[in-house]
Amino acid sequence: MSDAQLERHYRRLLAFYPWEHRRAYEEEMLAVLLADARPRQRRPTAADAANLIGAGLRTRLRVSARGFTEPAWVDAAAVTGVIVALALLALAAKPMLDHLLPDPSVPPPPPRPMGGPSPAELLRVAGWAGVTITALAGLRWVAAGLAWAGVAAWVVLVGPGVADQPTYVVDTLPQFALAVVAAAALTVPAPHRRAVAVLGARRLAAVVLAALAAVSVLETARLAAPSFPDMSSGGSYTFYVLYDLEARSEVVIWLYVAGLAVAALVVLVSLATLAPEIRRRVVVMLAPVAALALVIDGALAGWAVSTVHMGHAIPLVPAQWAMLVLVPAVTFLAGVLLVRRREETLRMVALGRDADRERPAA
Repeated sequence: MSDAQLERHYRRLLAFYPWEHRRAYEEEMLAVLLADARPRQRRPTAADAANLIGAGLRTRLRVSARGFTEPAWVDAAAVTGVIVALALLALAAKPMLDHLLPDPSVPPPPPRPMGGPSPAELLRVAGWAGVTITALAGLRWVAAGLAWAGVAAWVVLVGPGVADQPTYVVDTLPQFALAVVAAAALTVPAPHRRAVAVLGARRLAAVVLAALAAVSVLETARLAAPSFPDMSSGGSYTFYVLYDLEARSEVVIWLYVAGLAVAALVVLVSLATLAPEIRRRVVVMLAPVAALALVIDGALAGWAVSTVHMGHAIPLVPAQWAMLVLVPAVTFLAGVLLVRRREETLRMVALGRDADRERPAA
């Protein structure tokens, strides 16, 4: 009875190893473990348990790392790197355009400022433009290096604001996460100009035009925003606001929303028409950013409002920082596991169908 109980415990510990490893070596490892056990031993020792768990997790990590070099992951990484770089370029271009095209509804204080975009804004636009161009040109290592430089720049320039400007740091975390995704995706070894080959000219053009359209809609909304008249003489004034969109008419607001929705739909359709195995992996690589944004808008919304009304920075507690770090990581790992399980199920179903076709009729 003790041998059977000990064997069950060892099998549970061996489950930390990948399935492929267990299929090849589980019985051999189990035989060695049982042979080395003490007489009448019922449970593995703490040292054996720690050794098996650690070795199993290390093996899983090595297998997972090799899995990211599979063609489907390589193609998905190439596509994700280019699309995210384009998105970050659009996000960087928006503040620069705000400086180049002053808002007519806000009169500048005298004397009229003559300054344009800041050096940091120009460098940010140039950096992500360089990432996009070099990635499309097939200079993957140059693109990855520029993307990692952008990640490092955020850490150096924005990271120190955690102490006195935590809300600003948290608000920029989704863009930081996008930069990390772009850098990591572009670091994955891929054939020359693989993103262009996978996306194709039409999808690539559609994604680029969608980014331009989104920036154009936002700039149009800013430049056409209603000015605020002098209210000292009384009277009323009506305008509509939806996030950063402002207009005198609700219809105009919905036109702006429709324009942004069409741009987003173009990108989604472009990704939806990719091969299923590539499409699934692109979603997995982008899901951590969406999860992080939901956490910030949901779980930290009360903290952000309190910080604004209190008039001073309210530091995040360790549990909140842990949530900001762990939610994207867990989302990515869960997505990887779901993709693998889904594709393993599809593979087994396909093998079963092939077996049914080859089975002779009775």
